[in-house]
Amino acid sequence: MSKESTESRILEVLEEDAKASHGEIADAVGVSKPTVRKYIRELEEDGAIVGYSAEIDPKKINDRTVSLVGVDAESDQFLRVVEELQEVDDIRKLYISSGDHDLMAEVVSDDNSELRSIIAEKITEVDGVCASHPTVLQERVK
Repeated sequence: MSKESTESRILEVLEEDAKASHGEIADAVGVSKPTVRKYIRELEEDGAIVGYSAEIDPKKINDRTVSLVGVDAESDQFLRVVEELQEVDDIRKLYISSGDHDLMAEVVSDDNSELRSIIAEKITEVDGVCASHPTVLQERVK
């Protein structure tokens, strides 16, 4: 099995279950636990694995609002906008997008009022942001 194939299979297992043990990954991929440890360490050092997180169903957390905010930026200020939004603590995840918006920001807030404040005071106030389009997630179905 090639290095790329092994890495790919390890990443697939981790994407399905970030809490999978090295033993579970080794069994699924068909390699030893030390091999899994080595590959995971390399993938983390290379930046292919950027973190581990829990997937949250917004419907199950009554006191929190989970939203995706589409952000549009002036093209000549795009990189600076990305850098500034990366520093906003209320943005849990930030993606560069090729869809309807330049960026997609995942924001968790206490309620819709706090979400509006985050958008007004921390996202659209960034020089170069020309629009924001929030979508509140209601229920995770898969």
